[in-house]
Amino acid sequence: MATKIHHFIGGVRVESNSTRFSPVFDPSTGEQAAEVALATIGEVDAAIESSRQALATWSATTPLNRARVLFKYKELLENNREALATLISKEHGKVLSDAMGEVTRGIEVVEFATGIPHLLKGEFSENVGTNVDSHSMRQPLGVVAGITPFNFPAMVPMWMFPVALACGNTFVLKPSEKDPSAPLLLAELMMEAGAPAGVLNVVNGDKEAVDRILSHPDIAAVSFVGSTPIAEYVYHTGTAHNKRVQALGGAKNHMVIMPDADMDLATDALMGAGYGSAGERCMAISVAVAVGDAGDALLERLEPRVRGMKIGPWNDPEAEMGPLVSKQHLDKVRSYVDLGVQEGAKLVVDGRDTSLQGYENGYFLGGCLFDEVQPDMRICKEEIFGPVLSVVRVPDYAKAVEMIDAHEYGNGTAIFTRDGDAARNFASRIQVGMVGINVPIPVPMAFHSFGGWKRSLFGDHHMHGPEGVRFYTKMKTITSRWPTGIRAGAEFVMPTMK
Repeated sequence: MATKIHHFIGGVRVESNSTRFSPVFDPSTGEQAAEVALATIGEVDAAIESSRQALATWSATTPLNRARVLFKYKELLENNREALATLISKEHGKVLSDAMGEVTRGIEVVEFATGIPHLLKGEFSENVGTNVDSHSMRQPLGVVAGITPFNFPAMVPMWMFPVALACGNTFVLKPSEKDPSAPLLLAELMMEAGAPAGVLNVVNGDKEAVDRILSHPDIAAVSFVGSTPIAEYVYHTGTAHNKRVQALGGAKNHMVIMPDADMDLATDALMGAGYGSAGERCMAISVAVAVGDAGDALLERLEPRVRGMKIGPWNDPEAEMGPLVSKQHLDKVRSYVDLGVQEGAKLVVDGRDTSLQGYENGYFLGGCLFDEVQPDMRICKEEIFGPVLSVVRVPDYAKAVEMIDAHEYGNGTAIFTRDGDAARNFASRIQVGMVGINVPIPVPMAFHSFGGWKRSLFGDHHMHGPEGVRFYTKMKTITSRWPTGIRAGAEFVMPTMK
């Protein structure tokens, strides 16, 4: 009988009374490992009510004491790093070293959040008028929620709730039903760190749970990461219900390789950025834009590397890439490889027939490499979210920039060059939110903010860093005067400062 995974509400794991469950698979074997309860409306409401009840106490806790809880939480995360990574790998499929890296990047946001007292400081102006002072403060929004994707079941939630909690909010997390175990451990560790029950709740579910979160009157704000169609839906639905929403959507990230680039460095970068985590990253590089004669030199190095890539289950210490997350996603990515061939692109390396002895039913797809891809091909325009790298050859730098700027997504991009002038021009000019210069995956550190442009982001705020603090707080400005003499009486004109 499959293990049942339920919810975390009010500081403890609670058994769901739902009659609906979703299977959780081990992508390396293709076998069902568990089933997760899909929450009822009543269970979502219970999680929100638990957070609402905890809000008064938690928001009144001093920022310094909230930060001390997060300091303890960071310590617990570090002590349980391998346990979290193992849960991620078993349910997502990414190799253990990659999962360990995911946990590390999440912990960095917790580390940033411990410094919240400094970032919650307001501004003060003395004598804005005669004996009149003005100051501002940032206060929590209330109960906030996060809806997170399957590809980073620990890191993306930690982009959200540590900052939200440090600012004095309480949080309801709805993780992906494909890999729900790591988020539950994250919540348990938060209680162990000393957070009051109800400060962080986890409710598993599907669209029914999402819609309830988006419409519930006690939810003040929603953070989302996922595909663009769903991000757009979350944004419009949430804002229609008067919520503050940040919804990060899809991507099609390009890496420009100039003729003067260090080709060995560029090849290493493309291997990790294109095939790491089986390409299931919103910041994965899926299009290499080779400028001028860079294409031949690049392909000469890339082809043998892709062919020789070590593919294996999550617990193989030599594996560089694991399986895709589900059979459905495997079929989808394979269909894109079929499409690329039909569109006339040259399939230099074909990973469709990859099969591992002892893991024949796993969701494995070898690295696929296309050359001679044209910008109007669907494999060049649409997000594939798998280990498929397309090489597009352009005659000059201007064409490379034009191609990237014309794309509907503007999440991340990179340029590899030794030319400082080209790099500076690219960074300033390109219409993309996150830019790498000789860095293939330009994910900002926790004390900066993460987010793209165009149809990669819906809402006004990027995630974590200073933008995250602004998202999870509201500004209040106070203007004060303390009279010391006889009152002069009422004034009925527009007040002005004298």
